[in-house]
Amino acid sequence: NDNGGAAAAHRLSALGVSPSPHPLPLGEGQGLAPSSGVAAACGKPPFAKRGLGGLNRRYADAATIRRHWESPGGAGRVLTTAGQPDTIGPPERPPFPNGEVPPDAGANAAAREAAPDAGEAAPAAAPGLAAFVGFGGPDAPAEADLYRCVHCGLCLSSCPTYVETALETESPRGRIALMKAVHEGRVEITPRIVSHWEACLQCRACEAVCPSGVPYGRLMEHTRAQVRAHGRQSPELRRLGRLFLRAALPHPRRLRLGAALLRLYQRWGLRRLVRASGILRRLPGDAARLEAALPEMSPRFFRTSARPRPAQGETRRRVALLSGCVMPLMQAATMRDAVYVLTRNGCEVSVTPGQGCCGALNFHAGDLEGGREMARRNIDALLSTNPEAVITCSAGCGSSMKEYADLLAGDPEYAEKAQRFSALTQDITEFLAGLPLQPPEQPLYRRVTYQEPCHLAHAQRIQQAPRAVLRAIPGLELAEMEQPAQCCGGAGLYATLQPGLSQRLQTRKLNHALAAGAAEIITANPGCMLQLEQGLRRRSNATPVRHIVELLAEAYRQPTPTRPTARPGRGRAARRE
Repeated sequence: NDNGGAAAAHRLSALGVSPSPHPLPLGEGQGLAPSSGVAAACGKPPFAKRGLGGLNRRYADAATIRRHWESPGGAGRVLTTAGQPDTIGPPERPPFPNGEVPPDAGANAAAREAAPDAGEAAPAAAPGLAAFVGFGGPDAPAEADLYRCVHCGLCLSSCPTYVETALETESPRGRIALMKAVHEGRVEITPRIVSHWEACLQCRACEAVCPSGVPYGRLMEHTRAQVRAHGRQSPELRRLGRLFLRAALPHPRRLRLGAALLRLYQRWGLRRLVRASGILRRLPGDAARLEAALPEMSPRFFRTSARPRPAQGETRRRVALLSGCVMPLMQAATMRDAVYVLTRNGCEVSVTPGQGCCGALNFHAGDLEGGREMARRNIDALLSTNPEAVITCSAGCGSSMKEYADLLAGDPEYAEKAQRFSALTQDITEFLAGLPLQPPEQPLYRRVTYQEPCHLAHAQRIQQAPRAVLRAIPGLELAEMEQPAQCCGGAGLYATLQPGLSQRLQTRKLNHALAAGAAEIITANPGCMLQLEQGLRRRSNATPVRHIVELLAEAYRQPTPTRPTARPGRGRAARRE
């Protein structure tokens, strides 16, 4: 047709495809667009189907589809890879009533940049940057990963952002479609396309249900690496990357100094004074919100040591424990309880100096090289004691550490060591359940509910081991909450970058957790603990949130009841007298 038809025909000819005799007319956001994800990004419903060879269809907005459907000879005709029209049925349901876009669904209307109008120039590159044409370089998403998705839609109901927004562009399928469109050079990468990628939690719930085995987590990390390499990150993520991911996380001494200063601010009355003054409300940006979200620092930090902690009794295993970056500063008591639980189960525990952040936050933000540097440091430090297992108390850390082998596969010096390291890595619940665990001797009468960390349940596929540990505690009642593996909205830096969606997911999770009627909420990831604690504080709810090893350590420390001795004149012999 007149709206870019010549350009479309030229692109199709380059692919060896003839134009359809009944092409779908292009409406608002016209031009070639990829499968359902970009269709929704352009404000259009997922309409046409994907044909042979992975060729993506043309889409139109809902009104144009209805006009075409009602036109003589035009009903349901789409282009096939053979250049012949194919017949399909109408869409199962429009995404919104009458094909309209809700006023708050800015992502739908905003991302029409994905398919520019005919004659409209692609968005200009930032000053000093070359135009972005496709993915490239050693960290580009692999085409074998990109084209594994068959758009079946089974991921939609498991994706927290799709469940909350009902937008195709906030689903794994939609985001992959945007990746394909950029990779194939059919759309320019724009801030709004990046916004859909950055809205992803990377909880990887989609991976657990995907029948095609799409490695979505790897795809998203490598896509964000491309965005970062071309300077297309959002300003917020760029600032966090510069000030925190690069300037603080890789440097344990700087991190500890910053945590010590924050502890002084929180414990010496400065926080109370600053909040009472109202100065935070007068500062630009979200200073008050960010200050309120600062985690509480531990009174006494957890430290590494060159000397291993000996096992209690006979030594059954020799393990290395990841101290990490933030847990020793914010959840030092949890780290001490982890050492206690491991030594109680006959393990000699090494918490070697020289280790640091696992790199997970850097990987998720697209800073793959920065994450690899942290991975190399941890491999050297934790393998130096030749352990039988590498243990972590953080589900997010464990997920990334188990993928060091993939991330360092191209490093000739570290590839083999990374494979060994990943094979030795275990979550602490996974390790304890497989020992097997020595159950506590005394009962701990309490009703608890368990919140499954995403990177434990979905990325590592560990769901039964934490429950087995909890059920090994005598007297403990485990009350299952509804949707225990649904993301809580923490997701590393997500609460800072996407506060609106994060709080909606937090609210949903806490509603389910509190409905279980438990005295405590138990989890196995520090980020989940912080997210749930912040939500409970906002509700003025005092329900404790604890790591599973804290509960197990408390059960081990339960005192053995002593048999009361008979007081003089009170015994059976005295009564006989």
